[in-house]
Amino acid sequence: MRVLVATPLYPPDHGGPATYVRLLEQLLPPEGVEIVVSKFSDVRGLPKVLRHMAYAIHIYKASRGADLILALDPASTGLPALLAARMRRLPFVVKVVGDYAWEQGRQRFGVRATLDEFVYERATHPAVVVLRFIQSQVAKHAHAIIVPSAYLKKIITKWGIPAEKISVIYNAVAIGTVETLEDEPGGLTRPRVVTAGRLVPWKGIGGVIDAVEQLRTTLPDTTLTVIGAGPEEEALMRYAKVRLKGRYVFTGALSHEDTLAVIKDADLFVLNSTYEGLSHLLIEALSLGVPVVATKVGGNAELIEDNVNGVLVPSKDLGALVEACSGVLADKEYAKKLSDAAVRSMERFTTARMATDTKTLLETLV
Repeated sequence: MRVLVATPLYPPDHGGPATYVRLLEQLLPPEGVEIVVSKFSDVRGLPKVLRHMAYAIHIYKASRGADLILALDPASTGLPALLAARMRRLPFVVKVVGDYAWEQGRQRFGVRATLDEFVYERATHPAVVVLRFIQSQVAKHAHAIIVPSAYLKKIITKWGIPAEKISVIYNAVAIGTVETLEDEPGGLTRPRVVTAGRLVPWKGIGGVIDAVEQLRTTLPDTTLTVIGAGPEEEALMRYAKVRLKGRYVFTGALSHEDTLAVIKDADLFVLNSTYEGLSHLLIEALSLGVPVVATKVGGNAELIEDNVNGVLVPSKDLGALVEACSGVLADKEYAKKLSDAAVRSMERFTTARMATDTKTLLETLV
């Protein structure tokens, strides 16, 4: 079987699609599945609209001899990939890891609703209306849809997609050997809190800054490391300067290897999102045995059993976040119990299982 994968990101780009496509390239060829990659980065320098037309042609040419086309998002790559698949008369599969219309709406077009609210609301901004239409049409015309969590399957059904068309295949991560940090990041003291992700509103980084400020009343040496880049980076750095007055560091975007090294060195990993499909970073932190506190949103509850392999707190509840973080940092025995259980719980998120489930689904379509 020969599969053409259309991806918005590809290494050295950072992000879920880049990690996922690299895993497909490593895992599926030994199973008899040839992977051919069409990268959106090849046309990203062209003007808008024109770049998507050029990308559809790029996919069409690259898919000669392919048995199936798999797109790794329902918009920027999904629409051109769907057009190419229809011209080639090939089965088309799309992986959906979030609601692109909602994400763009939150960042650029004044949307304030949570994703759970957004799927029931009528969009008002024309750009959001168009993006919502595109992603839903791509999903409707796909032969199958892959999502990384049961939560996202529920969201996609709200687009009018039959549940039986949607397959949950959990993301997996390949940890490998993680290097030990030679130098303390920024000379930070312990306990060290680490958070990571794209610096966008729904990641709740400002809430982590507030939590660390309050933690210092009982654990005065607490420090914060923020890994990642994004549109809120400068504002968050200014906010941290006012609230924390030192003993924190923003690393910017790091390589995957360096990100894992920093997380492994943490005393606590915090994910304070108001939305998550299924977080690669959360799976990685749990796999590394780092104690985790995360919000009870999206797919997080599919990864964490509260007070067993991590701690779940309500979204936007600073008091609960501070209490949970303090409980882990102040009790080494409790932190060790969470750490040991976290490693064991990640056995179901193996790369072998993801590869088998993905191959099985694709084989039903060719």
